[in-house]
Amino acid sequence: MTTVRIAFDKELVLSGHFLLKHLEKPELQRLAASARLAYFRPGAVIFQKGDPGDSMMAVIRGRVKICSHSTDGKELVLNIINKGGLFGEIALLDGEPRTADAVALEETDLLVLDRSKFVPLLNERPAVALQLITVLCKRLRQTSEHLEDTLFLEASSRFARALMRLADVFGKPTPGGLKLDIKLSQQQLGCLVGVSRESINKLLGEWQRNGVIAMESGRITLLDRDALEEIAEANG
Repeated sequence: MTTVRIAFDKELVLSGHFLLKHLEKPELQRLAASARLAYFRPGAVIFQKGDPGDSMMAVIRGRVKICSHSTDGKELVLNIINKGGLFGEIALLDGEPRTADAVALEETDLLVLDRSKFVPLLNERPAVALQLITVLCKRLRQTSEHLEDTLFLEASSRFARALMRLADVFGKPTPGGLKLDIKLSQQQLGCLVGVSRESINKLLGEWQRNGVIAMESGRITLLDRDALEEIAEANG
């Protein structure tokens, strides 16, 4: 971790975040005084599973991968946090060690909120606590869906659903279709779905030939979402 390279007004950043935008100015000033700005290069580890859970992070710029690894080194990508998103909230609330790894996918600036300063705010402002509970519920739903997909769906259906979820977050409308504004390698896509890179390569090639998707400079564009939805539900 290094000092953030771009100048940010911490109070302004906090006031614009969905979780904190309803706070009064004195509360924002108090949080801003204790918040830290941090910069991570692409591929840098922000924290690892088992590290002390003493803070929560908000992404100001960049993207963060939340992942877990098996004892033999296999990686499973649990989530990708975009600009404006939060992560580290579970450990922040219960004070237990981190439950997964967090890695910067690109140049990333974070706002770090320490547990000792943030938890008292939750006692004072129930509305903030309710917003955070909403974030946790969304995470739980995503985890449940991910587990069900892994247990019950074939690789093609899992990958189709993963692409649609990515499109919901990173999709940018273009004349040709919905372009994913995130560049992930086939290995990373495989880790996101829980299948091999070779399987991802085969599916991408098949879907390109069938006009379901297009690939350009490592970025995927969804050309026929209806067809992708049919694949996703084929054995769902």
